[in-house]
Amino acid sequence: MTIRNWDIRAFRPADAPAFAALNKRWIEELFELEESDLRQLEHPQTAILDKGGFIAIADANGWVVGTGAILPASNCPEDGRKWLEVIKMTTDLAAQRRGIGSAIMERLIEFAREQQADAIWLETNAKLEAATALYERYGFRALGPDEVWPTPYDRCNLQMVLHL
Repeated sequence: MTIRNWDIRAFRPADAPAFAALNKRWIEELFELEESDLRQLEHPQTAILDKGGFIAIADANGWVVGTGAILPASNCPEDGRKWLEVIKMTTDLAAQRRGIGSAIMERLIEFAREQQADAIWLETNAKLEAATALYERYGFRALGPDEVWPTPYDRCNLQMVLHL
């Protein structure tokens, strides 16, 4: 299928299978699915949306070609600031290099500002070079060894933050 037009919109319940499939594809290809992944992918309503989060969907005429989510960070420092965490960012292989990841990130940052967040935090793996470059383009910086937070993911070896 040729992708010519797409837009970013909020998650709908019917998007749940595509949200899970797109994220499972990249995680299983490079790593292993972990308990936190399964909880978020199998129950996006309760694991993300009901916790005050938001899921952005890149929609190309009914085809979900990208996803990204953001929710209140569960393990943030007790520093009086409001932290949100970006999770489950992905673009369908057939839709990459069209600006979809950037558009999703812009919508997640916009949501964080709407929520009056002070900072956005994320975890990734350094071998995900394209993702890391995207985060850096939006102003995220890598946390130093003395700044990292506990992580539930074995695959994460890089944490980044964007102060709003």
